[in-house]
Amino acid sequence: MYTTQQEKAHIYELQQMLYFISLENPAIPEVIPDGIYGKETVNAVKAFQQYYGLSPTGETNHATWEKVAEVYLSLENSIPLPLDVFSPDEVLRQGDDCFTVRIVQVILNALAETYDNMPYCEITGKFDYDTLCAVQLFQKLCALPVTGEIDCATWNALARAGDDMT
Repeated sequence: MYTTQQEKAHIYELQQMLYFISLENPAIPEVIPDGIYGKETVNAVKAFQQYYGLSPTGETNHATWEKVAEVYLSLENSIPLPLDVFSPDEVLRQGDDCFTVRIVQVILNALAETYDNMPYCEITGKFDYDTLCAVQLFQKLCALPVTGEIDCATWNALARAGDDMT
């Protein structure tokens, strides 16, 4: 079946919404967005229609589209998703330059706003000397090995400290 670029974009958008809904509702099968209205999409649409009281045809009519959009928007606006940025075997060190370092710097600065003994570090994403000093002090205050490296234990302590502040 031939689809135009616009149709493919609409299918892709539908699949993205269904995928997000499936993360929160196990009754909806996961569909990976690819812009093709294949068997997986039909099954996800049928399951969605069945679950939300629509006629389970597997076709996306106006009522189905509107309901998918409504459910998607209600979930998107009400459920914060976890930010999965650190893997268990990851270690951040001085000299690293990445998004995860930027997050560490944000957490360290939030702690510095609350605790007088925590230094500020510039939020650059670069694991520089100031970041190293802040990490080492944080590790010391948390009774962690003072390595200046952010391993899983240090990351978890930072995440808990940041979470405690909210």
